[in-house]
Amino acid sequence: MRPIHHGIHVNSANGHGTRCLFGSQRRLVEDARDAVAALAGAEPAGVVFTSGGSEANNLALCGTGRPRIVASAIEHASVLKATPAIEKIPVDGDGMVDLDALDAMLADDDRPALLSVMLANNETGVLQPVAEAAAVARRHGALVHCDAVQAAGKVVLDIKALGVDMVSLSAHKIGGAMGSGALVFGNDLPLAAVVRGGGQERGRRAGTENVPGIAGFGAAAREAVAGLGDFARLARWRDRIEARLGERADIRVFGAGAPRLANTSCLTMPGVTAEHQIIALDLAGVGVSAGSACSSGKIEPSHVLAAMGVAPEVAATAIRVSLGWNTTEDDVERFIAAWTDVHDRARAKDAAAA
Repeated sequence: MRPIHHGIHVNSANGHGTRCLFGSQRRLVEDARDAVAALAGAEPAGVVFTSGGSEANNLALCGTGRPRIVASAIEHASVLKATPAIEKIPVDGDGMVDLDALDAMLADDDRPALLSVMLANNETGVLQPVAEAAAVARRHGALVHCDAVQAAGKVVLDIKALGVDMVSLSAHKIGGAMGSGALVFGNDLPLAAVVRGGGQERGRRAGTENVPGIAGFGAAAREAVAGLGDFARLARWRDRIEARLGERADIRVFGAGAPRLANTSCLTMPGVTAEHQIIALDLAGVGVSAGSACSSGKIEPSHVLAAMGVAPEVAATAIRVSLGWNTTEDDVERFIAAWTDVHDRARAKDAAAA
């Protein structure tokens, strides 16, 4: 990002500069459009740059004009809160969308519908049967949107193979900068802009382009495509973590019976709240997150785990462990040791209080 930002800063010193300086920025944007399209298995003309995944999701759900929106109960808040009347599809105990329920819901109402289903869940890493869900939706004439923010760069992404109309992406999830994302189209759908004003992005998203963010998004997309094979190796470390912690405590791994991202594990430490675990592990130099969303400093119950039928007191003990492209085996062992120490100290404290 640093060299890209420096070059743009120099070239942008005069907002009314020469055409060739504007052209250099335009090339950065269009090169990035090519790279993001390649990441999604789409054509460059189908890429609409946004401020991130949340805006892309809102553009997909609000811009297509469908009077009925159906989404899985475990979608990101930017999908579930995009409009006030979203109908939620139930999921099973592993967090997999119920295709029979989807079929019944679409058959029950003949209004033009839009289905939104994520490719990978951000809390559990569970991979959804998007292609199968899209096939169900097609039988009922519905459009299909897929939030692939969490999955991009971790699994092969092909908008045509998935059979969907739109895919949402976010730069920072693949190593780019925050504040840049995209809604990618598989075909030329009519779309009403949510952000209105100028004619940027072929009239689909107004506002001056975030050239540094977009250029960085393109660079990250190229790296993500090149590194897909290496990412799969993280599964063995994820499995090691779950096995070793399972030897120490009666943990629960959510979504363990379903296909998952190689780098994600959502698991419990029985009797110890997620908040306590996060603080204790942070003091040990290990960063994890709650299996629930944190808003204004308050940890809220996870709507994902609730949809999976997990009891609130169990969900309150869940954390998400994520491995990255730069994670090492030493990092994995350090996490296991830190988690074990937090667990053992909590058990000792309970025993002393008994």
